[in-house]
Amino acid sequence: MLRKEPSTPGQSTFIPLPNERLLRTTPSRIALSITTPKAYPGNSSVSISSASGIVYLTNQRIVYLPTNPSPNLESFSCPLLNLHDTHITAPFFGPNAWTALLQPVPNGGIPSTPSAIELKLTFKEGGAYDFHSDFEAMKERLQQAVENARDSGTAEPGRMPGIGLQGVDLEPLPAYEATASPPSLNTEILATSHHSPHPLSPRVEAMPDPPSLETPEAATTETFAPPVDPPPGYEEVQQQSVVAELERRLSGHTVNENERSLI
Repeated sequence: MLRKEPSTPGQSTFIPLPNERLLRTTPSRIALSITTPKAYPGNSSVSISSASGIVYLTNQRIVYLPTNPSPNLESFSCPLLNLHDTHITAPFFGPNAWTALLQPVPNGGIPSTPSAIELKLTFKEGGAYDFHSDFEAMKERLQQAVENARDSGTAEPGRMPGIGLQGVDLEPLPAYEATASPPSLNTEILATSHHSPHPLSPRVEAMPDPPSLETPEAATTETFAPPVDPPPGYEEVQQQSVVAELERRLSGHTVNENERSLI
């Protein structure tokens, strides 16, 4: 997994596994400690530490390379799914630390004990929260891939069938965006006018006149005008009226003359 390069004696080099992808590299001042803080007397205890080193977070594991390797610790790596109860401790004084419960890998160099084994990474130059966020996101995707593999029947006991490899999406989820409101009619007209070879000229529409508040009688009086010309047949009727009046007078005069002659 990790070995010393011949060209750089005494220095450990990160060597990725097949289909492994590097997600984050920390500064070179990360302290590491692997201990059994609650070991009972008589039980085997673990105590491994390094004052400074680099942590590599990949899509399969975390890798720690100490600045000054020693026979006790040349390198450390652990699968992501073997780290549990991860959290950050922020003391009043001192740097933040990332803590997890470590599940040892068989024949991995760390003995299995009845007591819990604690892994602690101290971030002397900051970055603990970013590291924790990336770790949790990647571990969640791995766990989902394991569940899918078990449901489909492709999982092998004690192994991750293709988990952490090309079967897991490594791209971050898209940020949430509010649904944009549809463009208004004015916006569409302006956009069309900009792209059209003949821009549309603005159209101004006259506003309709407000309804009149006058009564119907007042409106009729103002709009009525008497006719200038006489109605049809007016002259004929006038002549007939004049003739009738003359005949009436003549007949009355004749009656009076007859009465006088009788007297």
